[in-house]
Amino acid sequence: MDTKLIQQFGTEIGSYRFRTERQKMRLRYKDFDKQLLELNSRLDTLYEKRRNLGWEPLTPPVQKGWKRFFVLREDVAAGRLADFFEQLLKKINTTDYSWKKDFKIRKRKRGRKIYVVKEQRLLAPCEWQFRKLDFSLQEQQLFYEQWQTDKYGHSSKRYIFSEPWRFMLTVKPNMIDKKRVTDPELESEIQQIRQYLKKNRYDFRLEKLKDGSLGYKHYRCYPKAKETALYKKKHVTQWLDEIKNEQIEDQS
Repeated sequence: MDTKLIQQFGTEIGSYRFRTERQKMRLRYKDFDKQLLELNSRLDTLYEKRRNLGWEPLTPPVQKGWKRFFVLREDVAAGRLADFFEQLLKKINTTDYSWKKDFKIRKRKRGRKIYVVKEQRLLAPCEWQFRKLDFSLQEQQLFYEQWQTDKYGHSSKRYIFSEPWRFMLTVKPNMIDKKRVTDPELESEIQQIRQYLKKNRYDFRLEKLKDGSLGYKHYRCYPKAKETALYKKKHVTQWLDEIKNEQIEDQS
């Protein structure tokens, strides 16, 4: 309660629940944050409705680039275990897409730009994927464990197929024969909400309300970031002087 009001009307004014200007401002901000969260909930509902609209056939079909995937080799397909490896391939097959039929990508080698064929491998499932794919005992015997490190330095155990020579890559046109059903009213409402948030820069506030952080500020929570900021405040000579003084005090 404001001291000026108490001096003017006495201490009994405290029994009346008057709000200060700061409390009123805080309530207005809180109410506006609730409105932003309601808009975000409305967006999630609209996105869910758009996903559930289904598909409709596209006539005529349109080719969009090329796709590459694994198939059985001719000698394996003609063998007695063709059905077994066909079912196994459905679980570990991978599909890649490209606008070029030769699937070549540009790389730099010794300062020169060259074109090489993009590498594609069979699926190497991790532990939870391996359990989810539900391999039979006979299929599990064709995998071996191997620890791999990704580009971020994280190591994980992978299950590698031991006989990849049984499969070969094939390239086929990537034909698009269906498209999503669209609802103009639904799209219009989504666009209006997104434009309102972006135009007034409310999307940043909304992200903070949902995640509790904004961009680079999130990394300030880590102890390492605080320690490095503390070291940057002092010059190297100041740190050396402090270390020297500590050594003198220890000797004395």
